[in-house]
Amino acid sequence: MVSTAQSDLARQFLALHGGRNILVLPNAWDAASARIFEDAGFPAIGTSSAGIAFALGYSDGQRISRIEMLSVVRRISSAVRIPVTADVEAGYGDTPEEAAQTAQDVLAAGAVGMNLEDAIHDRPDELVDLDLQEEKIRAVVETCERARVSFVLNARTDVFLAGIGPAETRLARCVERLNAYRDAGARSLFAPGVSDKETIAQLARGVRGPLNILAVTGTPAVAELEKLGVARVSVGSGPMRATLGLVGRIARQIREEGSFSLMTDGALPYADANRLFK
Repeated sequence: MVSTAQSDLARQFLALHGGRNILVLPNAWDAASARIFEDAGFPAIGTSSAGIAFALGYSDGQRISRIEMLSVVRRISSAVRIPVTADVEAGYGDTPEEAAQTAQDVLAAGAVGMNLEDAIHDRPDELVDLDLQEEKIRAVVETCERARVSFVLNARTDVFLAGIGPAETRLARCVERLNAYRDAGARSLFAPGVSDKETIAQLARGVRGPLNILAVTGTPAVAELEKLGVARVSVGSGPMRATLGLVGRIARQIREEGSFSLMTDGALPYADANRLFK
C-alpha cells in the first residue's frame, strides 16, 4: 500500500519533468551519498545501479539480484525526504510480468520512479525487441496506475551507448524507440551515450517527451543542455567512480609516501558525517 507521503513525493517528482527548468538529478549509491546530495539542495535523487553493484562487490550489467538492489534503494529512500527514482537496469526479468513485479518492488522500497533499459546484457550487440519492450513498459505503467501513484518511468534506449547499428542510423533509431516508449506510457526518455551538442539538439527536437541525457566527459554544461531542450540530466555512476578514484589516490599516497594529506584535506568532518543521519 502506497502512503500519502509517497504519493506526494511522486507528484513532486513528476512535476519536476514539466517545468521550464532542467532537472539535474544526482545518482546515489548508498544512504550517505544520498544525504550529501540532499543537503546540497537537489530536489530529487536517482540511484546508480552500477554504483550500488560496485559497492556490493558485483560488476555492472544486471549481475546483482533484484532483492539486493532494492534493499539499497529502500535504505536510500528511508534516509532522505525528497523523491527517489531507482535504476533497475533492464527490470530483472525478460517478461512484462517480471518488469511489473520489479515496479511493485520499487514502490515497496519507497521510490517514485524507475529506469528501464532495452539492453540485453548477455548480447551487447542487440536490443530487446521493440514490441516486447513496449509491453514491458505498459506492464509497469499499469501496475503503478493500479497503485494510484504518479510514477515516473524513465525509458532508456542503449542505441548510442552500445553503438547499435551503423552510426548514420542511430539517431533515427533512437528517436523511433524513445517515441514508441513514450506512446507506451513512459514519462521520461533516456538516451545515454550522447555528448555532442548537435546530436543532443536533434534528439530534443525529435523526441515527443522529456529527454534525459547522461553527463559524461564532454557533455555541455547544464545551462547549455537546457537551451538545447534537455529536460533532465543525470550523472550515473560518475560520482561513485570519482570517489573510487580518490580512494585510489589516497591509497597510493599512504603506501608510497607515507603521508595523509589526500585523506585529510577536504574530508567531511566526523561530526558532520554523523549528523547526516540524526
